Amino acid sequence: MADKRAAADAHRPSAGAIIYCEGAFAALDGKTTHGLVRRSQRYRVLAVIDSDHSGADAGTLLDGRRREIPIVADLASALAVAADGVRPTHLVIGLAPIRGVLDQAARDVVAASLAHGLHVHCGLHELLGDDRRLVALAAENGVELVDVRRAPERSALHRFSGKIEQVTSTRVAILGVDSAIGKRTTAWLLVDELRRRGRSVELVGTGQTAWLQGAEFCVPLDALIYDFVPGEIEHAVWSAWHERRPDVLVLEGQGGLLSPGYFGGQELLLAARPHSIVLQHAPGRAEYDGCPGYPIDPLARQLEALRGMSRAPIAAITVSREGADAAEMPALCAAITAETGIAAIDVLDDSGAASGARRLYAAVAESLAGLPETPAAGR
Repeated sequence: MADKRAAADAHRPSAGAIIYCEGAFAALDGKTTHGLVRRSQRYRVLAVIDSDHSGADAGTLLDGRRREIPIVADLASALAVAADGVRPTHLVIGLAPIRGVLDQAARDVVAASLAHGLHVHCGLHELLGDDRRLVALAAENGVELVDVRRAPERSALHRFSGKIEQVTSTRVAILGVDSAIGKRTTAWLLVDELRRRGRSVELVGTGQTAWLQGAEFCVPLDALIYDFVPGEIEHAVWSAWHERRPDVLVLEGQGGLLSPGYFGGQELLLAARPHSIVLQHAPGRAEYDGCPGYPIDPLARQLEALRGMSRAPIAAITVSREGADAAEMPALCAAITAETGIAAIDVLDDSGAASGARRLYAAVAESLAGLPETPAAGR
């Protein structure tokens, strides 16, 4: 999706990133930052800017795991950070506000970063490359301004063609009852577990954060004209299979299956034709993200909708810790399993002999038992 030539330098291990997350690290609007703190194959994350939490370690504040990524108050403090000889080369916008735009203070930080010789990568709906002032600053300083959500020219877009039936890789879709509840994190954890077991696997990303984290096959769906969404999903999945021939393709879902504001999942089910589905659930969330007054539909209705749109088995329900602590999760998962008859898993659990990721792998593997190596047409 984004200009790969403009972002080629970001693939170097020496790409040191400052993540801009002013005022949002402790909120859902900081989810892009959270993803980059947890993992990035594209950058070495050096610092996070958020004056509200200056002095804290980003990993410790996020999930209790120290990652030696300091949260600092401003750009000047971030520019002074280095790790193992890696110094800042990029500013990455780690905000994901509902409106998808930056305020003037944030734009001033972008301008200052360009003036200091940093490349800027942004995944917001607002395209910084349309700002003449910022484009001029980038040119003057020999750096790049990359908008991950800049859609390709229409001539480069794909329509659904049916070539998905050529794809022999097993496809697992990670869908969700809402946006910003951990679908991408769950997808990466499954990818890691599959690789740990010696399976070849690729993640097909569908949002800007997956691209920023380094997913090679990625199509930010909400940047597309809707008519091309099925074809772009199909093409991304087909490309991952065609170029890598992996055993498994893990498909990152978007939005919420029944959300009125950020619907997603239907397109992935119909265009990518997954063989197994994992549903991410947030029992501690009462209303759909960004849609006050719209209660999240009951889990039973979510499952009914999934079964109405796909014949693929629902392998597991992965449960977000939002509104609950780790000690409450076993009972919460047990109650969901009792209600649905489907394995409910806290994928972040690594306290016992069998981690959440291992249990998720086992549930997915069980759901796939008996599938032919080559998917049947129309499945």
